[in-house]
Amino acid sequence: MCGAKAQRILMAIMLGFIMYLFATGCHGDPLKFKIAVILQTFMIIMLLIFAFTNFCPSLWFFDKIFGKCEWDKK
Repeated sequence: MCGAKAQRILMAIMLGFIMYLFATGCHGDPLKFKIAVILQTFMIIMLLIFAFTNFCPSLWFFDKIFGKCEWDKK
């Protein structure tokens, strides 16, 4: 496991959790809907920061723990 793979797995888990909150929030639980909107907005802002500055705090953190991915080496 390397940092970029761990970050992508975490992002997929977060998006799945947010989808769950949206789905349950649409059926009568306004708190879950609000939490889903806040988390989704946070993820969008973090992805925009990564796109414009090429710095992602979670990727930096996971690279420190798991090490960088060596995509070219096999």
